[in-house]
Amino acid sequence: MLELAGIIILGIIAQWVAWRLKLPAILPLILIGLLVGPIATLYTEDGSKLIEPIWNGTKGLFPGDGLYYFVSLAISIILFEGGLTLKRAEIATVGPVITKLITLGTLVTFFGAGVAAHYFFELSWQISFLFSALIIVTGPTVIAPILRNIPLKKDVSTVLKWEGILIDPIGALVAVLVFEFISVGEGQAFTKTALIEFGKILLFGTTFGFTFAHALAFAIKRNFIPHYLLNVVSLSVVLLVFVESDLFAHESGLLAVVVMGMVLGNMNLPNLKELLYFKESLSVLLISILFILLAANINISDMRLVYNWNSALLFAVIVFIIRPIGVFLSTKGSNLKLNERLFIGWVGPRGIVAAGIASLFGSKLLIKGEPGAEYITPLVFMIVLGTVLLNATTARFFAKIIGVFLKKSDGILIVGASKVSRLIGNYLRKNNRHVVLIDNNQTNVDKAKKEGLEALTADIYSDTLTDNIELNDVGYLIALTANTDINTFALNKFEKQFGENGAFRLASTDEINHPENISSNGLFSPSYDFIKMAETSEKYPSIHEIDIKDKEHYDILIQTAGEDLDIIPIFTKSPKGVIDIMPSDYKDFNPNGEGYKLVYLGKEFEPEGQVSQ
Repeated sequence: MLELAGIIILGIIAQWVAWRLKLPAILPLILIGLLVGPIATLYTEDGSKLIEPIWNGTKGLFPGDGLYYFVSLAISIILFEGGLTLKRAEIATVGPVITKLITLGTLVTFFGAGVAAHYFFELSWQISFLFSALIIVTGPTVIAPILRNIPLKKDVSTVLKWEGILIDPIGALVAVLVFEFISVGEGQAFTKTALIEFGKILLFGTTFGFTFAHALAFAIKRNFIPHYLLNVVSLSVVLLVFVESDLFAHESGLLAVVVMGMVLGNMNLPNLKELLYFKESLSVLLISILFILLAANINISDMRLVYNWNSALLFAVIVFIIRPIGVFLSTKGSNLKLNERLFIGWVGPRGIVAAGIASLFGSKLLIKGEPGAEYITPLVFMIVLGTVLLNATTARFFAKIIGVFLKKSDGILIVGASKVSRLIGNYLRKNNRHVVLIDNNQTNVDKAKKEGLEALTADIYSDTLTDNIELNDVGYLIALTANTDINTFALNKFEKQFGENGAFRLASTDEINHPENISSNGLFSPSYDFIKMAETSEKYPSIHEIDIKDKEHYDILIQTAGEDLDIIPIFTKSPKGVIDIMPSDYKDFNPNGEGYKLVYLGKEFEPEGQVSQ
């Protein structure tokens, strides 16, 4: 009981430490597992592990094949959750670079790492290619924490983010197929019998996954499952599919759950988001337990297998040769610059799926007596820990050296996607500013997307927005909703992350009535609240520019705008095209030289600064 409680407590502590230090959770989890497992034998009095996963005399958590069964079921749930995130529409729209990375780049890693493992460790081709299949995946859980604090161009962040999301289930599927191809032959994987067995695995795995996905979707849509049981019923169906498929065709269960997740993820299910949130929470708990157990299960003898120069050479070849080759081939002919391609080639940490499936497959092949199987788990763990440590410690520094680190975050995040926000967003976009609109109103988001704007459906009260690495170049925050409380909350919560260069919100009705109370973060003017801006945008849905001759002319423009509330100054534009947001104290603005423009919403000025009738 003490060991089991200790694993859960240590796992959650590791997750918290990872969040606090903004590191991939897998790093502290595996390190803790090694410390209480194989490394503990070096400092305990009797030379035993503090946590012994496998039953051994009077110590151990899982008797017999218990650990093997637990890992199998846990991995099936994790892979199902990964499959849910793979959308056909996303693959079609992520662009040729990401498509090539998850196809051509995968092939380069698969064959390159397989050949390297074969010659460096004299492993069989089957084991070598299983190893290479396992290290294909990067994964969002290791990419996101590394990139979250590195301001990058949106294109670079997008490529790395979507590669991690899409390659996770694809890499898992490749690893499952390679393993099953090896396991069916039991040392004779290329015989006719093995090919037939492999075909059965493909047939039953895809059939069970596809059929049960549609059955569960049918039950959800027809409301056969009460809402409060939806998550646990879905979990039980995943486990049922895994077990049943494995009974009909041994080792087909993992393939079945990946297929099931992919099919469900591409259906229009009303409760898919809730299902995803539940699976994500469950995956966090399982991962916390799983990787401490797996790392603790490694023995000192396993670590010594990879404690040599061959391992260092294999690591160097994979990180410094194979990964860059795959990236450069995949980005050939794209709009990415050389330094951006170099950075993408540098960042390729392996993740949770690789380490988890490696432990599972390694233990299975060891039981079957497959030659070289003892290398699978320690080699993959070496690649996982090495790449995560390398990228976590050097990515920011490397980004600065090669010039992809944004010295100033000029992107603008607008909270609210109403007509006013869309007008302002379109103006900024046409002036080459990265602008993102967020709203929890799907209709507003859809309208913004139809106008060509980047828009996200997001709830500012949740933490999901801070995890979006595509917002790394955002340095300005504009809260532009009708709700003063939401505007204030948005600034309080996100000012440090998204408003380092400026965070502004609309004035409240109370502040308009009492201008002396206007906030230092006031936006545009204390005379304009959301209602007034919305009315103006309905009557005059245009944004204009007018040249500012000098300070006196600027004061006239501002005075005229104050007298006619259908003119709302929103930005100033420098001769070089730099756009600055108008704060509430914009009267203090002093144009230094010619070429400045006043950008405003609403009724158009006459050339001399008078209002057109």
